[in-house]
Amino acid sequence: MHVSRPKRPAAAVPAALALLLTVLVGCQGGTGTSPGGTAPPTSATGRGHVLAVKIDNVAAARPQSGLDKADLVYVEQVEAGLSRMMAVYSSRLPSTVGPVRSARETDLELLRQFDRPTLAFSGAQSKLLPVIAAAPLNPLTPDRDPDAFFRAGDRAAPHNLYLRPGRAPHATAGGNAAEDLGLRFAAAVPGGRPSAGRTVRYPATSLAFTWSAGEGRWLVSMDGTPARTADGARLRAADVVVQYVTVRPSAYRDKWGSMSPYTETVGSGDALVLRDGKEYAARWSRPSAGATTSFTAPDGGRMTFASGQVWFVLAQR
Repeated sequence: MHVSRPKRPAAAVPAALALLLTVLVGCQGGTGTSPGGTAPPTSATGRGHVLAVKIDNVAAARPQSGLDKADLVYVEQVEAGLSRMMAVYSSRLPSTVGPVRSARETDLELLRQFDRPTLAFSGAQSKLLPVIAAAPLNPLTPDRDPDAFFRAGDRAAPHNLYLRPGRAPHATAGGNAAEDLGLRFAAAVPGGRPSAGRTVRYPATSLAFTWSAGEGRWLVSMDGTPARTADGARLRAADVVVQYVTVRPSAYRDKWGSMSPYTETVGSGDALVLRDGKEYAARWSRPSAGATTSFTAPDGGRMTFASGQVWFVLAQR
């Protein structure tokens, strides 16, 4: 049966729509999760705000502080065949992170996967500074925010600069940065082969990941020595992704004149995923700088990951 209703005044329509939207948003909940178990979108792109910190990785910088609290750890090649790390935080923040070192061009492309992240770094090559300023990120340096950084008295410069995230003008989204990238934490895909560990070698350094069945984690070693935090805890990864990429000279040099390598993370290639004591062949793909990196199994299905910290080791093809 049709029942006629009195017409609303035209001026009341926008107010009614606004009320309806408010109710719908309230029903969704501001801190819940989506049906798939991932964090809700925190921006128009669905990727949350994260804190990325550039961390030193030479012998004089070890043991590092705060690495164990990162959601993601990227390892990339720098000058003289050495490596540096970029730790990405969102779900939890340590009290101290470091030693903090300078940024590279590679970092800018990697961080395009997130929605305007904060990048903490000590500085950069002078010609790169305008590029960083124009990048879609929030730079956090000792010059801009001196209260967020301090120099440790028990180490020599430049390996003694540390960040206090609690004093930084930054608020994380609270969700896991790995979910912001679209990584799926779920049961392992079929296949894989048992693996006791894997070593990745750069021209002048190496990282090794050894499976510990007792801990259910990959134990990290650097240059043949067990890697630990400043508190003495062993660095452990739930998943390790060895992503085979092109590493080529960039347009920048360090202050000693050495060419800075540039790691290409847009494109596609092979990868090796370590999880649960097995290694899985995979493919990675990132069609543009504004896209996230996807990982697929040999059958074309989506690669899954064990819950916990994920390390991405960017290795030469």
